[in-house]
Amino acid sequence: MERRNLALLCAGVLCFWLFALAVGTARGAGLRVAIGGTEPEPAVQADAPAVLTAAPTSSGLQLECRAAVLMEPETGRVLYEKAPDERMPIASITKLMTLLLTFEAIHGGKLTLDTEVPVSEHAYHMGGSQIWLEPGEHFTLDEMLRAICISSANDAAVAVAELVGGSEPMFVEQMNARAAELGMTNTTFKNACGLDTEGHLSTARDVATLSRYLMTTCPELLHYTGIWTDSLREGQTQLVNTNKLLRRYSGITGLKTGTTSGAGVCISASATRDGLTLIAVVLGSPSSADRFNSATTLLDYGFANYAAAPLPELPDRPLALAVKGSAEDSVPLDYAALPETILIEKGTASALRAELTLPETLEAPVERGQTVGKVSVFQTDTLLNEYEIKAAADAPLLTFGGALELLWRCLIGG
Repeated sequence: MERRNLALLCAGVLCFWLFALAVGTARGAGLRVAIGGTEPEPAVQADAPAVLTAAPTSSGLQLECRAAVLMEPETGRVLYEKAPDERMPIASITKLMTLLLTFEAIHGGKLTLDTEVPVSEHAYHMGGSQIWLEPGEHFTLDEMLRAICISSANDAAVAVAELVGGSEPMFVEQMNARAAELGMTNTTFKNACGLDTEGHLSTARDVATLSRYLMTTCPELLHYTGIWTDSLREGQTQLVNTNKLLRRYSGITGLKTGTTSGAGVCISASATRDGLTLIAVVLGSPSSADRFNSATTLLDYGFANYAAAPLPELPDRPLALAVKGSAEDSVPLDYAALPETILIEKGTASALRAELTLPETLEAPVERGQTVGKVSVFQTDTLLNEYEIKAAADAPLLTFGGALELLWRCLIGG
C-alpha cells in the first residue's frame, strides 16, 4: 500500500510539474497604451519611426570658429553643427579624457582624492600652462584635479597620467582605447595634456560626445570645473579659472578651455537653465573673445529655441507583470530609465504623448535587469526617444525539484 501511495504521489508531482511548464509556453499579447493628448493618433511603429536627427547648420548664427557643435546631453541630440567631423587639434580640451580616466580609477577604488601624486622629471618639463611643479614634490590627487580643471596645468595633467597609467605613453594608449569605446571614431591622442603634436586630433562631435559622457558618469567633474579661484602651496600658488564664462554667462556649469598655436582657441562649455542642459563645443577660434562669444551664441540659440518638457504621465503603468512557468507569481518592474523631462522645441509641449509597450505576461526564466518593455515618446507622429523597462527581480524557470517543493508546501499548507 505504501509503494502504491508513493507511486501516486510521484505521478502527481510529475503531472503538476508538466502542467506548470505548459502554462508558460504561450506569451501574452502585447499591451500598448498611449498616454497624453485627447485623441492620440495610431502609434508609429518603433521599428520605422520618423526620428528627429538633422541638426541645422544654417540658422543665421555668426560663429568665429572652424568647427562647432551644440548638443543636448540627455539624448545626445545635436541641435546645431558646423564642420562637426573635421579633424583638428583640440589643445587642452584633451584633458577631459585625462580627467575621465582619472575619475574612473577613483570610482574603481584604485585611487582616492587623498592619494599622493608624485612629480617626475617628465612632468616637470611640460611647457605651456602649468603650476611649476618641481621633481620630488607631492600633491594630493584632489589638488592636482583642481590645478587641471581650474588653471589647465599641463604638468599636473601629465603627473596624474603617470599615476593612473604608469607612464604617459601607457596612459595615452588607455586614452585611445577609451575613445574607441565611446565611439569617438575621429579622435587620436598623442599626449595627456593637449600640447601640439603631429597626429593629435579630434572633432567637435567627438568632443561633445566625451563631454556628454563625463557629465553623465562623473558629475563631480562640474564641481572642479565650476571653481572660479583657488590656491595651492598654502596660498602661494593662485589658481584662476580659464573659463571666463563662469562669470559672464547665467547657468554656466563648467567643462574645459584650450589654446595652442595649432588648435587656436577652443572651449567645451556646459550650461543649465530651467531644467535644460546644453553642451557647446567651439574649436579653432582666432581669439579668446571669439571663443567665448561663439559659445555664448550657441547656448543662447539652444535656450531660445528648445525646452525641457515634463515626460507625459503614465498613470496606468503596472508595477509588476505576471510570470508563467516559474514559482514566482510576478516580477516587479523597473522604470528607472525614464527621464523627468524631454527635449522639445519651444511651444510644442502639447503635442507630446507617451506610449507604454509591455507583454501581458512574461515567460520564465526572467533575469533581473532584463528588458521586458519600453516607453516611446512621440511628438505628434515623430518618435523622440525610447526608454527601456527592465525586470527588477529574478523569476527562475520552475524545475522538477522546485515543483516538488511547491507541491509539498501546498500539501502541508505552507
